[in-house]
Amino acid sequence: MTAKTSRRSGGRAARKALREAPVAMEARSVRPGMESASLKVLSDKQINMIHEAAIEALETIGFADAPQSGVDHMVRVGCILGDDNRIRIPRAVVDDALSKACKDVTLYGRDPKHDMHLNGHRVHYGTAGAAVSLVDVETEEYRDSTVQDLHDAAKIADRLDNIHFLQRPMVCRDISDNYEMDMNSIYATISGTTKHVGVSFTEPGYVDGGLDMLHMVAGGEEEWRARPFVSNSNCFVVPPMKFATESCEVMEKVIEGGMPVLLLSAGMAGATTPSTVAGAVVQSVAECLAGIVYVNAVKPGAPAIFGTWPFGLDLRSGAMTGGSGEQALLTAACAQMHKFYGLPGGAPAGMTDAKLPDMQAGWEAMASNIMGGLSGLNMVYESAGMHASLLGFCHESLILGDDIIGHALRCVRGIEVDDMTLALDQMREVCLDGPGHYLGTDATLARMESDYVYPKTAERLSPKEWVEVGKPNLVKAATKKKEEILAEPSRAALDPVLDQEIRSKFKIHLG
Repeated sequence: MTAKTSRRSGGRAARKALREAPVAMEARSVRPGMESASLKVLSDKQINMIHEAAIEALETIGFADAPQSGVDHMVRVGCILGDDNRIRIPRAVVDDALSKACKDVTLYGRDPKHDMHLNGHRVHYGTAGAAVSLVDVETEEYRDSTVQDLHDAAKIADRLDNIHFLQRPMVCRDISDNYEMDMNSIYATISGTTKHVGVSFTEPGYVDGGLDMLHMVAGGEEEWRARPFVSNSNCFVVPPMKFATESCEVMEKVIEGGMPVLLLSAGMAGATTPSTVAGAVVQSVAECLAGIVYVNAVKPGAPAIFGTWPFGLDLRSGAMTGGSGEQALLTAACAQMHKFYGLPGGAPAGMTDAKLPDMQAGWEAMASNIMGGLSGLNMVYESAGMHASLLGFCHESLILGDDIIGHALRCVRGIEVDDMTLALDQMREVCLDGPGHYLGTDATLARMESDYVYPKTAERLSPKEWVEVGKPNLVKAATKKKEEILAEPSRAALDPVLDQEIRSKFKIHLG
């Protein structure tokens, strides 16, 4: 009995030491850009039906409200401006744009280790949205989000392994001037993380200021164009089937400025898209195909992400249902359409209708995050932190979402079956010549980090151990981790001389 106790104790110590040691990215059980195509909610026939319906919508319904510059670009490549001032897009024009479109987009980080290669079935998870409130878990109240909150979200995301990029998740409600808000959104995010960042511009006239700041950070325009580490999230359409005039003008400017663009079609099923899941996907696909035509008319091969973002709707109340099963299906179907066109794509998942990080938030976030990942979605947006149907963002939920995504990524990775993983040699050694269990064996220890995901905030204690350590609470553990991260200086802080140069040129509200 004494020998057995010693052996198990040594195994536990070895496992603990192994878990606490830094693990190289390539040796981790989960990591950015893993591939999956194991989930297919649409058959090949259904994919073709959606494609044909989208083409018919482009040819017969078309789009209103394009800016004159956009009309000029699109008519030049073969689109037709009707007497009703709607732009209609023939099939041949779509095919030509698809042949020119960039099929392999790299979204760069300020630190090259965070570069994301968007092609095939590579999966990446990150934030997004424009929440107007921050969720305070201690008071269980919502308050206006601030530039400090945005910067804090970037600092936290920078420290989370399973958050691969940061698209601005909330707006700076404490800055009333739109130009200053846009510039401060860029500053607050890039000074909080060296991962890739996504931002928006309120007006086309603000793009030059944003590019000026980014050139300063990159070390010059040439350096920026070589590695653009910020992309533009662009709602270029107002569903159903209308161009967003000013956003299109922003899109033209960022393309010329070398900034990748997310073509974001964010309709709501039953309100601004048809109520059926298939109809919502058709319209979103049609709108994003129009965006691909537009982008490649401005600059063939410019990096663009096919951003089909249809959302669900509770038809009883008119409320958005970001955490519904229908949303998970919408996202998974969109991922398949991205693969059909061979284009880098993104869609929303992980957001919840729950107001606080509770059980409802957990099941809603997991359902769509897993389905998006298993579908091979290149960019899973809004995957952590979003509450109240995108109205609220929560720092604690961002941290808890890192655990959720870790499990989702393990599902994305799937099961490797080969001579080693079948483990017959291990079975012989343990069963015929060994102790009768696999605990503490060399083979088990060697694969602890490569095969298994261990939650960072969640606990797996026995009830007795749980009581002995004070009954730890999940949300309180996330708050503690948040406070630890925010107490440290930002690892992405800009050089003090550069920071002062930026502050002398722009009105930076962040202290």
